[in-house]
Amino acid sequence: MGHGGNVIAELTADHDEVNKLFDELMAQPVGSKRRRELADRITVELVRHSVAEEQYLYPAVREHVEGGRTLADKEIRDHAEVERLLKALESLEPTDDRFDQQIATLKTSVQAHVQDEENRLFPQLADACSPAVLAELGDKIRRAKKLAPTRPHPSAPDTPPANKLLAPGVGLVDRVRDYVSGRRHHIA
Repeated sequence: MGHGGNVIAELTADHDEVNKLFDELMAQPVGSKRRRELADRITVELVRHSVAEEQYLYPAVREHVEGGRTLADKEIRDHAEVERLLKALESLEPTDDRFDQQIATLKTSVQAHVQDEENRLFPQLADACSPAVLAELGDKIRRAKKLAPTRPHPSAPDTPPANKLLAPGVGLVDRVRDYVSGRRHHIA
């Protein structure tokens, strides 16, 4: 979850981690309990990642990148779609026929979003910002992920200042729910 480096290195490492989790999930036997555990880990990583990007990356894109408002708005719409998919996945068991279909749809959506960020948004941000700004953003992203929610909340605000105010409280509630439900044991 916290990889170090500037914002681009941090978020790219997150992308790689989630891709590995998808691969591990797909390698598990259909219906296995491990598939649910991996789906929960994917959910946690994607939610934390998205919340941090919405709090710090996209405001920086709006500020520093030419046409950044349009870019950030598109990425936030992508996040909203992923969050809806995660919310639907949350109620499915790995033995449900819809589970694999939901995972496949989620993976496709996440991969398209990642490709867009890595091939379009990140290069533009790197060109527009100094190394010091990129490093500071990396630190902010890491701090935000530590406090972020661990479950999807599709109706939660996705832009500052509301998201910065609410996310830590929602994150605390999610972590309590994870502890009480036993979910915390497989999402570290």
